[in-house]
Order: sequence, then structure tokens, then C-alpha cells
Amino acid sequence: MANDLYEEMGLTRIVSTDPVGKACLEYAARPQQCHSGGVVQGGFVSGWIDAAMAHAVIAKVGQDVVPMTLELKVSFLGPARPGPVFAEGWIIKSGRSTAFVEGRLTDGAGNLLATASSTLMLADRGRVEAAAKAATAT
Repeated sequence: MANDLYEEMGLTRIVSTDPVGKACLEYAARPQQCHSGGVVQGGFVSGWIDAAMAHAVIAKVGQDVVPMTLELKVSFLGPARPGPVFAEGWIIKSGRSTAFVEGRLTDGAGNLLATASSTLMLADRGRVEAAAKAATAT
């Protein structure tokens, strides 16, 4: 996989992106991501939905923008367990510098496991990458 973060998170595939501002990503929830009782740790669930919401923004505004999470609220409705899970994200409202998005996570049977809402800052990719390069140079 081209991106190490995607591999660590268990991304299987980008199922769909829609230029209206929607995205769906499939992940393979792994036993190594679980805590007691075989339940996936909430940070992975949050990360999966967060990534889907970011992909929804990128689908609409393009690759020159880095959606950076300013605020994230996740409601856990059921246990995520090892196996395929699907994270969906969609834009509620978007401006020049901020997007309001929502998302959800379902299991392979379509059971709703979590919902989320987030505020994303739409940052210029060139500036973000330059800042990252400068930070690692010191």
C-alpha cells in the first residue's frame, strides 16, 4: 500500500468517492486492534470515520487541500469486532476554510457501530507539507 498510515489502520480499499462530498472506505478490523473481549479500541473506530470524512472533503475540493480535524465527536453505538468495517463520510456544509462533516461506521452485515461529526480546517497542502519539512529539519 502506498501510505504506511493506511496500512497500519487496516485500509482494504477506497470503496467510493463522490465529488458532491461523500466517501466510503473499507477497513479490515484486526485482532491486534482489540482490547478485552475482542472489541476494537475506540481510537481505531474514530480514526476510520475521521479518514472517511477527510476523503469526502478531498473528493469535493481536490488534492490541493489537507482536511485537518479541529473537532471530532464520536458516538459508539455497538462493538466493532475483527472483520470488514465500512467508514462513510459526507459533507454537511463547506466554505473556503472550514467544512462540517458527518460519518458513520458499519460492520460487514450493515449494523451501525458508530456515528461522528467533525469540523475540519481546509489547509493548503503546499503550506502543510512545507511546515512538516521545516519541523523535521530542526
